[in-house]
Amino acid sequence: MQKSRKRKQVEVTETRQDPYPTHSRPTAEECRGIRDELLALHGFPPEFVKYRNQRLKHNMTRDKNSVPLDMNEYDEGEEESVLDGLVKTVLSQNTTEANSLKAFASLKSTFPTWEHVLAAEQKCIENAIRCGGLAPTKAACIKNILKCLLESKGKLCLEYLRGLSIDEIKAELSRFRGIGPKTVACVLMFHLQQDDFPVDTHVFEISKAIGWVPTAADRNKTYLHLNQRIPKELKFDLNCLLYTHGKLCRNCIKKGGNRQRKESAGNLCPLLNYCEKSNKT
Repeated sequence: MQKSRKRKQVEVTETRQDPYPTHSRPTAEECRGIRDELLALHGFPPEFVKYRNQRLKHNMTRDKNSVPLDMNEYDEGEEESVLDGLVKTVLSQNTTEANSLKAFASLKSTFPTWEHVLAAEQKCIENAIRCGGLAPTKAACIKNILKCLLESKGKLCLEYLRGLSIDEIKAELSRFRGIGPKTVACVLMFHLQQDDFPVDTHVFEISKAIGWVPTAADRNKTYLHLNQRIPKELKFDLNCLLYTHGKLCRNCIKKGGNRQRKESAGNLCPLLNYCEKSNKT
């Protein structure tokens, strides 16, 4: 029993370490400057307004100088359960936002409760979420989450996570097969109103381009480094804006693929100055 507790403490400590302790970027000033420039360029992304208002509502004392962007949006919207948020994040993997939302809506309309999902044949779950892509993999992941949750907690509910620390939440969610650091970070930031900074493809590529991490950095080390360097009060807005900018600005995308992207206003990317600064260092 003693060894198990000690091992868990070591794992938690490791998640807090900065893999690049001598890499002094980003600075707090850079984070604030980029947040302000991207906000001026794009406005705040409407798809994240609901989550921003929810976190401001939950953290009113800490964010007392901030106000919700649209209280009507918050008042009318029903806050998602943590389990809904986790499943929605699983469905968002390797697909477009539109397709993942369709898959989640289809799942919820096909099965009235999570108990019905757990009792269903995996093929039926796959059929319900097929429009989101990777249906067999995602269906197996969802089924496993529900099975493990029922076995360990006796009910299909993750609301108990709201009372845990960030490290405890990471340990709880990481025990589910198929749930990686990015999914955990998204649940922390969007559905548990915690100060975390997920690193998706857009955030990862931009971070390397502007020199926030060494060029050889991988996504996991980028996540660890940025979460140490970016001020807590800037994490949510900056993350949403970098994600949005990565989708819209061709200058910041190295792997354009066949997806069409809108040009930034006036074709001028406010991050170009940071890229030039990175190249000079």
